[in-house]
Amino acid sequence: MADVHVFWDARVLDHDTGSGFWEAAPSGLLAEQELHPESAPRIRNMKAVLERGPVASLLTWRPGRLATEEELRTVHDADYIAGIKEVCAAGGGHLTSTTLLSAGSWEPTLAAAGTCLAATDAVLAGECDIAYALVRPPGHHAQPDRADGYCVFSHAALAAQRARDAGLRRVAIVDWDVHHGNGTQECFYSRDDVLTFSIHMKHGAWGPSHPQTGAPDELGIGDGAGFNVNIELPVGAGDRAYADAIERIVAPVMRRYRPELIIAASGQDAATFDANGLHNVTMAGFHRIGTLLGELARELTGGRLVCTQEGGYARSYAAYCLHSTIEGLLGREQSLPDPIAYVPDDVTRGDTALDAVTAALAPYWNL
Repeated sequence: MADVHVFWDARVLDHDTGSGFWEAAPSGLLAEQELHPESAPRIRNMKAVLERGPVASLLTWRPGRLATEEELRTVHDADYIAGIKEVCAAGGGHLTSTTLLSAGSWEPTLAAAGTCLAATDAVLAGECDIAYALVRPPGHHAQPDRADGYCVFSHAALAAQRARDAGLRRVAIVDWDVHHGNGTQECFYSRDDVLTFSIHMKHGAWGPSHPQTGAPDELGIGDGAGFNVNIELPVGAGDRAYADAIERIVAPVMRRYRPELIIAASGQDAATFDANGLHNVTMAGFHRIGTLLGELARELTGGRLVCTQEGGYARSYAAYCLHSTIEGLLGREQSLPDPIAYVPDDVTRGDTALDAVTAALAPYWNL
């Protein structure tokens, strides 16, 4: 199957995050407030570039759907789900200092989660090899009992649990959003049936909503020891560091694990010019990430790959980077020229960090 099935539900656009001083409250010193970085225009641009760009003929657009509360309970605590619903019914409010809901956010968050499940079901049913859930808000920071980092429900975790409930024995999640996928980590930290990788900038814990550090020594506990892999990269890491992370760590561990399905938490906020990240990945870098993951899927899972949209807040450039990612997943050359990237890549930037991850994993995977 040579195309990507993109799952889309326009209701995700109705999640209103408002405006202010970037992600903070409005400032009375400013003449013009900014849209919250996690706003509808970023996804509209992604959809438009996919529809209008050279990859358009290789995409099949399919409808998303709303998740049920029962489906959400496969990952999230019932009281947490009820609390989200109550906040929306009360007119909205902040879940964390940067994560907020509006009165109309309940249905969009269900649409985001349900569309990811629809994409997963399509791959599990053999309807397509690669499914991409183009959704917002993102999900990889949401933990079973708390929101974090703009995220409400944990989409990659819901997809992985769906695959396990369908009978798959081993699932792998690869997260290349610039921030640590702490929510996904929390969902599977004591389990060996879901192998999780997070490639991210070094930022540490950032408060009660994000107590996890994302450091290489967070390896899992109990049965999950060794099955949580954090690849923490220094400020300025770019194309080479991300490719090396996959080639030196993700690929060899995954080949030993032999997953039956790969889930990609696909963020573009590691891109150069993204104000929410401090990394330097270009369109070419995202193309390489997509290429490597597509190759691993074809090698290990018969091509079965589910992608969930995560970050990407440079509203124009992130869309171009997504286009390149999908061309890479398909094993095609990058067809769009890069309109703005110019910062040179420090090709040795990630070496010391990757050596530290390899050392942490050595007792478990013999790297």
